[in-house]
Amino acid sequence: MHKQEIDYKQFVIIVAGGLGVRMGISTPKQFLCINNKPILMHTIQKFYDYNNNINIILVLPPHHFSTWENICLKYNFILNHTTVAGGDTRYQSVKNGLDAIKFNCLIAVHDAVRPLVSTSLIEKCFTVAKNKGNAIPCIGVNETVMEISPNGSKQLNRNNIKLIQTPQVFDSEMLQTAYKLPYKINFTDDASVVENAGFKLNFVEGEEQNIKITTELDLKLGKFYLSYK
Repeated sequence: MHKQEIDYKQFVIIVAGGLGVRMGISTPKQFLCINNKPILMHTIQKFYDYNNNINIILVLPPHHFSTWENICLKYNFILNHTTVAGGDTRYQSVKNGLDAIKFNCLIAVHDAVRPLVSTSLIEKCFTVAKNKGNAIPCIGVNETVMEISPNGSKQLNRNNIKLIQTPQVFDSEMLQTAYKLPYKINFTDDASVVENAGFKLNFVEGEEQNIKITTELDLKLGKFYLSYK
């Protein structure tokens, strides 16, 4: 990508709490290999490819610390990052990551199992967040969308439906303020926390290939995309 001078601090919190349950495996999803390298390493590498001065905070369950250290040794992975203990929920894990940041800056939060994000999308999200306070990538849906309940079903206007992705980028003051809220079960990502705190969200066009690898099919798609990137 075209390198530009960056005049403000940038952080990314990479949330890696997956257990591989939906794949029916014991290995955490972020440690599975695609193209001879763990998914998590692909993800970290993408942010360094974007900006090799970015500050990376990796949030892992404490019992995965030694596993990750051994994996880094095995693959000679030396890209600088700080490891922070995760919590019982994604909300608490991000909150723990935020506690490690002491600067006014821009903060991206990204799923560890989205290794296919492009540097251009990362750049776009940081640029929009710098100008507007936050940036939330999303894509539309092509299929018919129905809301189904015990009382029947209702077709929804798919033009108003978006699939939300990461990295979600925020001004640090905005994100820190939002994460002072008490936890709610509907806090499924950082955008939902920030919106609940009363801030307006700014949506940007995401990428079809920026999939979250949670199933065996996703893993196969990930291998395909990385083979032809």
